Amino acid sequence: MISVIITLTFSLQWTSGFAGDSGVTQSPGVLWVEKNQPAEMNCSHNKDASYFQMYWYRQHQGKPMELIAFTTTTTIDLGSFDKNKFSATKEKVENGSFTVKNVDSDDSALYFCAVSQHSVTALLA
Repeated sequence: MISVIITLTFSLQWTSGFAGDSGVTQSPGVLWVEKNQPAEMNCSHNKDASYFQMYWYRQHQGKPMELIAFTTTTTIDLGSFDKNKFSATKEKVENGSFTVKNVDSDDSALYFCAVSQHSVTALLA
């Protein structure tokens, strides 16, 4: 049996352990998944409704972080990533999930979620 380790953490300034309470929670903290099984990660925040954009990043050891998914309640954008490999959902402003389907050894990495305000909303506040 081959298992793959997927480690989850928060993105840079949103990391509660490094930057204080960000109001963003990602779970589980560490995820062990058997090869060919799905790995689901969850992200939630307690910020206001203007923080409706959610981002999912991956960072392989020794490599730069890469954006895999951008989500809102009406948009799921995986860019150039394989939709048969990754999926994301975001039914509410406050939370969303990201799934790596059919996990294999290449999926062992840090996965980060982040939230942000819409730029126009931020400028008007």
